[in-house]
Amino acid sequence: MRPSPVLPILLSLLISACNDEPLQHSDTDEPAPLLLAAEQGDLGTLDALLAQSSSLDIRDACRWTPLMKAALNGHTEAVRRLLQSGAAADLTDKGGYSALLLAASNNHTEVVALLLEAGAWIDRQEQTSGWSALIWAAKRGHEATVELLLQHAAREDLKDFQGRTALSWARTEGHERIVALLSSG
Repeated sequence: MRPSPVLPILLSLLISACNDEPLQHSDTDEPAPLLLAAEQGDLGTLDALLAQSSSLDIRDACRWTPLMKAALNGHTEAVRRLLQSGAAADLTDKGGYSALLLAASNNHTEVVALLLEAGAWIDRQEQTSGWSALIWAAKRGHEATVELLLQHAAREDLKDFQGRTALSWARTEGHERIVALLSSG
């Protein structure tokens, strides 16, 4: 499988677009450590902060939450603990990315499962390219994630801003097993 140059470019654009705004903090500056602990998957710090913080959905300059950061990095247990503590499963950042989109695009299948169980919207499309979780996973060759999304009735007919579906992306990228999965439905 060849690496896609799209994600690093997209992430650098999103990050650079958000650098002009400061982090949001509570009066005690508690949430910044919560964002960092979630991003790093530091469960000890995360547990301590969750025990004392009511700001589970604090956002950074890009409007990323602790749950989004944990999902992006595949920190399954951090995601579980954030959800159990009441973190909102379906918030989006400035580009319309949710924790589910971030997890699906990086093949964090267990995280995707947790987010779906928590009620994350399976067919959300981000605002930069119009990609859904299924399109992301199919395009990037993440077979297990594609299977899980299909089991949860992800819409295969959704089109991105170029008019392309998950199936057309899987074909273009040469992911034959995913093409077979999407064609059998």
